[in-house]
Amino acid sequence: MSVSTLSQSRFHDEGAAFKFLEEMLWANGTVCPHCGVVRGRVYDLADVRGSKSAKNPEGAIRYGLKKCGECRKQFTAKVGTVFEHARMPLHKMLQATHLMMSSKKGISSHQLSRLLEISYKAAWFLSHRIREAMRSGDLAPFGSGGGIVEVDETFIGHDKSIKPAGEKKGRGFAHKHKILSLVDRSTGRQRSMVVDSLKGEDLMPILRDNIAQEAIVMTDEASYYSKVSEHFAGHGFTRHSAGQYVDYENPLIHTNTIEGAFSIFKRGMKGTYQHCAKKHLHRYVAEFEFRYTHRERTGFNDAARSEQALKGIVGKRITYRRPDLHA
Repeated sequence: MSVSTLSQSRFHDEGAAFKFLEEMLWANGTVCPHCGVVRGRVYDLADVRGSKSAKNPEGAIRYGLKKCGECRKQFTAKVGTVFEHARMPLHKMLQATHLMMSSKKGISSHQLSRLLEISYKAAWFLSHRIREAMRSGDLAPFGSGGGIVEVDETFIGHDKSIKPAGEKKGRGFAHKHKILSLVDRSTGRQRSMVVDSLKGEDLMPILRDNIAQEAIVMTDEASYYSKVSEHFAGHGFTRHSAGQYVDYENPLIHTNTIEGAFSIFKRGMKGTYQHCAKKHLHRYVAEFEFRYTHRERTGFNDAARSEQALKGIVGKRITYRRPDLHA
């Protein structure tokens, strides 16, 4: 009989959760987050308890606590990561990570709150910690070796800096948030970013920074892509306004791959999250980008995707502000 992934010990036992995280982050030896020494003198501090409280009269056990023999400071695997100073058990944070990685269109903070039995504000902050871990700092250009890169843009939400709340928005997209996205057909990877302008002179520097010169770029007929052929090895485009989504003569010319990625993003943002302020949009974009890049087609199942996300927790921190102040 198959066993559910969430029934594994790391999702329910705090000691097992720390052991799992240590093995993942310190595969090449324990690293002291204070002095940076790798495989130095490190001592396990067992049965150490925190301050006494009404909830824990004897003090809560400090799982995973270690002491560096070089700098004499104490630490756990959470120090120096997005989980540092989190006021909830690590095993619940691992559960949340797995739930976010296995939910194709995302999972709301309210749903996380109910499943993990934590407050909404704790679930909201935790989900943003995980999204921060999913943000990639990879700047390697797409289309290296002459590969095909699809480029497209989409619009979502309401940018109050353009049209304040209460003003008539109309049927256009000028008042919406603008997202530029690229997909490398060879690797299946996606890279997305929130942009303020879609003018050609603003987009071209972004494309040159993210796409190799030898790449073949596929777009639609939008005017701001008119000079793409001047900077890359080739440029193919289809005329969506005329109902053409694949070139009649060359079936390789299309942007259907990136359109598919956008469809998942739109369904998640409208159906699951429903509203997002611009100041947080880059993290939601990173969430969908991460899941799309690490999907089954590129060799990742839910468990592998979760582990990949956890590898991104190191060296990142975000501080808490009340959710109701992020309107």
